[in-house]
Amino acid sequence: MVPEINYWTVILATLSTMIVGSVWYTPKVFGTKWMALAKVDPHREGASAVTPILVTVVVSFITSWVLAGSTTIAWHFYEGSYLVSALVTGVLLWAGFTAARFITHDAFEGRPPALTLMNVAHELVTVVVMAVIIGVWPPAGTV
Repeated sequence: MVPEINYWTVILATLSTMIVGSVWYTPKVFGTKWMALAKVDPHREGASAVTPILVTVVVSFITSWVLAGSTTIAWHFYEGSYLVSALVTGVLLWAGFTAARFITHDAFEGRPPALTLMNVAHELVTVVVMAVIIGVWPPAGTV
């Protein structure tokens, strides 16, 4: 059984990840620092952002869909505010899965702690924006 999902919010939340990423990784925000820490050379031969962007859209859709479904399940269980359910669910999923996995992998791969912090913070902002979008527009018939 699939919980009630507002697919318009899933699409908007997916698009929001592109906006958050574009702002976060612009050179005037964290882009220059991130490229240095991650050892990314944007001028390397054959460098293209097309494939990573397409991958990002697909995985962002999956993340949005899972967050929307999880929010509905949480809301049915706890009741109350759908927005609060979305925010709490998003932050808990971020902490338990995204941040925890980033920290573990980055520690074993020897990545700089500043890079790990920058990446998990980006993911937190991304998930919170997605949760707000999903939370303010619940599926029909739920609230």
